[in-house]
Amino acid sequence: MISLKNKRSIGWRINKEQWSWIMYDWANSAYGIIVTTAVLPIYFKSLASNDNISAASSTAYWGYANSFSTLLVSLLAPFLGALADYPHFKKKMLSIFCWLGIVTTIGLAFVPSTQWQWLLIAYIFSAIGYSVSNLFYDSFLTDVADDEQMNKISTYGYAYGYLGGVIAFISFLILELTNGFGNLDGTGIARWSFIIAAIWWFIFYLPLQKNVKQKYSLKKSESPILGSFRRVFQTIRHVKQYKKVAWFLVAYFFYIDGVDTIFTMATAIGMDIGIKTTELMIVMLVVQLIAVPFSIFFGFIADKTSTRKGILLGIFVYLLICLYALRLHTNIDFWILAILVGTSQGGLQALSRSYFGKIIPKESGSEFYGFYNILGKFSAVVGPFIVAVVTQLTGKSTIGAASLSVLFLIGLIIFTILPKISREI
Repeated sequence: MISLKNKRSIGWRINKEQWSWIMYDWANSAYGIIVTTAVLPIYFKSLASNDNISAASSTAYWGYANSFSTLLVSLLAPFLGALADYPHFKKKMLSIFCWLGIVTTIGLAFVPSTQWQWLLIAYIFSAIGYSVSNLFYDSFLTDVADDEQMNKISTYGYAYGYLGGVIAFISFLILELTNGFGNLDGTGIARWSFIIAAIWWFIFYLPLQKNVKQKYSLKKSESPILGSFRRVFQTIRHVKQYKKVAWFLVAYFFYIDGVDTIFTMATAIGMDIGIKTTELMIVMLVVQLIAVPFSIFFGFIADKTSTRKGILLGIFVYLLICLYALRLHTNIDFWILAILVGTSQGGLQALSRSYFGKIIPKESGSEFYGFYNILGKFSAVVGPFIVAVVTQLTGKSTIGAASLSVLFLIGLIIFTILPKISREI
């Protein structure tokens, strides 16, 4: 039976400020799928190869760039988040890093084709802008939605992010398949794709900049930077006061590691069973499209039951995915696996974000989302290592994928014993 409180949370309409927040996920989705995933890695390796850099070395440089930007963001996230908790700082911080990402993404298009080193440097700055602006975007969830509304708003954000990514990627494919409508070579197509991603990001970022306001904040400080460092270390020292938050982050670390690993390793596993690159690209687009309605569906389920049960459902589906990986032999098997991923990927991530927003102190939301960001970044370490070791020992990547069930089981156990915050959560 649904309580009156839940009935109200399901029936209300999304307002202008909330739609503006949601559209930022749409805005930066073009960067994620075009720059980070589809174009820049290939373009960078091509430029490096033209400068007689071996394939192994260019891959290593690409890995170093990603590791450096991830490490830097992870270390700075809590301190930047703590700074953003002061009055009027959150919007300013988001704008600074958003513009850093947009400008350096455009800069990728203007790096001379002989200067692959500068291309890598520009990418590092764009990745920092993308990641840090996402931190502040996530933390604005507590400002635009109350606890009853968070599930719906968070899942809509992920849903529109997936949809925006698909549309942006299709625009790139049109450019690719028509050779820039007969006017561009491979280099020109790559450069224009960076410009498209930056313009997409800028246009759909504007509603958030105009309409979203910081609702929760700490008291004004005369030394906000110094105060931010003090608060972060104080939070760490007094972690016992935030047991529920801390244990949730531990559970989140394990199960989100499994989620991220399955997504990042899917292409390699698909190629191992003989699926061609073109079909893999189609599969990835289908997964994105499936994630749109199912992200919203997870929000609906969470509001009818609880956010806790929605997260448990997502973890159970991923356990099923890991077990199904053991029988992965044909293209049809891979399609079924991919569809299962699409049904739960966005929902589990979105509900984790909203659940976290409900259990943290709202006035320090950005600081706590900084810690959330750290766990999300560093979670991409254990999973790939497990898959690599098990695959090497067994000679089968499908068994390697199935071994990720350990991460979901650990996350499930910790999350299950985590004390319930309230009936509504």
